[in-house]
Amino acid sequence: MPPYLPPEAQRPLTLRDVSEASGVSEMTVSRVLRNRADVSPATREKVLAAAKALGYVPNKIAGALASQRVNLVGVVIPSLANMVFPEVLSGISAALEDSGLQPVFGATNYKAEQEENVIYEMLSWRPTGMIVAGLEHTEAATAMLANSGIPVVEIMDVDGEPIDSMVGISHRRAGREMAEAILAAGYRRIGFLGSKMPDDHRARKRLEGFTEALEAAGVTLAATEHYAGGSSLAKGREMTAAILQRQPDLDFLYYSNDMIGAGGMLHCLDAGLDIPGQIGLAGFNGLELLDGFRLRLATTDACRHEIGLRAAEIVSGKIEDGLIGARRIELAPIVNRGDTIRA
Repeated sequence: MPPYLPPEAQRPLTLRDVSEASGVSEMTVSRVLRNRADVSPATREKVLAAAKALGYVPNKIAGALASQRVNLVGVVIPSLANMVFPEVLSGISAALEDSGLQPVFGATNYKAEQEENVIYEMLSWRPTGMIVAGLEHTEAATAMLANSGIPVVEIMDVDGEPIDSMVGISHRRAGREMAEAILAAGYRRIGFLGSKMPDDHRARKRLEGFTEALEAAGVTLAATEHYAGGSSLAKGREMTAAILQRQPDLDFLYYSNDMIGAGGMLHCLDAGLDIPGQIGLAGFNGLELLDGFRLRLATTDACRHEIGLRAAEIVSGKIEDGLIGARRIELAPIVNRGDTIRA
């Protein structure tokens, strides 16, 4: 872990911190960060390395505002295309509506390095707060957030230690509770299908909780089908066909999300399989699009709108005691058996 100021310091990093860490003057640090040409390559490299290790982000609005803050809240999520996140964003927007703060959004495509770049750019504008999806970041991104001097809320997940505040569900618990529902219905030959693997840390944690619950009951996960790309109905169909071709005796398929789960359900219906008698299915997220299908896919409601709402309330100080930051809010995932798990 790179060095950074302890939380009790309650101040953002300055040029002086970078100067002391790199052993050069503040003027030289300023020249390097302004990309001036009158600095040797060796000194430039030393300053940039020190700045990255500390998590220092240059202030693009220094001197422009007396408060050194703008009325923006940076929101960093994996994808703007994924149907999961609009509900999160709507919760954030609803909570900030009359706060005087405006959310600005950045997407990372589930890539840690891209997330680091998005966080760097957002912090350079000195927002009032940051809301970031997930608990896993690069060391540089963690240092930047920890030393920003503003409230930081990590959302969607509580299986880990936050930088400041966190709001979400336990994905290990979600996976465990779905496994228990599946086992209680009598299914034993179970497969798992996941997209955005292994970059989706929350899907990984659900699989861990799911597998642990199966093993506790003496059941081994019979098959897996992983895909590194994004989710779609077509991809769900394709992955389901592949896993059932390899192991046609599977009696349940657990999907990392509802989108590929719905695609898998369409494949099974087209193949004439009896759902849920011959084969059961379950996804994750509780997407509204499932309401339009002939069968309601079993799923887990991940409380997305409430997560966004509660996170923005922390950043804006709307929670009851008025304190900002250092909050840990765990919401309960809700298993919905739908029509695709045997009664």
